[in-house]
Amino acid sequence: QVQLVESGGGLVQPGGSLRLSCAASGIIFRLYAMRWYRQAPGKQRELVASIASGSITVYADSVKGRFTISRDNGKNTVYLQMNSLKPEDTAVYYCNADGQRAYWGQGTQVTVSS
Repeated sequence: QVQLVESGGGLVQPGGSLRLSCAASGIIFRLYAMRWYRQAPGKQRELVASIASGSITVYADSVKGRFTISRDNGKNTVYLQMNSLKPEDTAVYYCNADGQRAYWGQGTQVTVSS
């Protein structure tokens, strides 16, 4: 069965950094576009960053210049490097694999607070 397992979330002070990882299994990873979404309390889930199978990247305006999405097809893993974190980045971050079907991870909490 397909599994997307996120890791790397936690509590960080404003201005700090975190790196999220999402390990995929059960899919031909290199054929899937991989995305990170986030959902803050009381808000809709929003797209944060996307990386296509050909490694073209797209970012939400709110994270451009601070976040970097990357993928390692040999490890079936997508990463989200988050720098200069702000309190408004606080959310549950979800990994998404988009191909023949769409799959979701269980989410990892990121809290930015002093």
